[in-house]
Amino acid sequence: MIWAEKYAATLKAGDTVLLGGNMGAGKTVLAKGIARGLGIRDEITSPTYAYVNCYEGRLFHFDCYRVVNERHAFELGLSDYFGAGGICLVEWSENIAGLLPEHCKRVNISGTGEEAREIVF
Repeated sequence: MIWAEKYAATLKAGDTVLLGGNMGAGKTVLAKGIARGLGIRDEITSPTYAYVNCYEGRLFHFDCYRVVNERHAFELGLSDYFGAGGICLVEWSENIAGLLPEHCKRVNISGTGEEAREIVF
């Protein structure tokens, strides 16, 4: 989580970060660290059923696992957040690929043991 807090310092309003990794890889834990690094003290939870959680109007955390297609995401209003001036963290971004901003950052997480993780960005 310390890495995520430091990574947050490299982000600016308008950035979109695509969080890759298998289910349970630690994407939401990474989002918690980024939020902490941004000074957000709200409890960060997985937006699996809400699709997107908004924190202080500065951080938008998406979980697009259950998004059926890009039209579904558009109808949910998910694309509106990309122009809202905050930082967007997007899990399962491949489900909304056509709606993503042109320039996105990527962070991929993979398990390398029971608790160890490898982070590639």
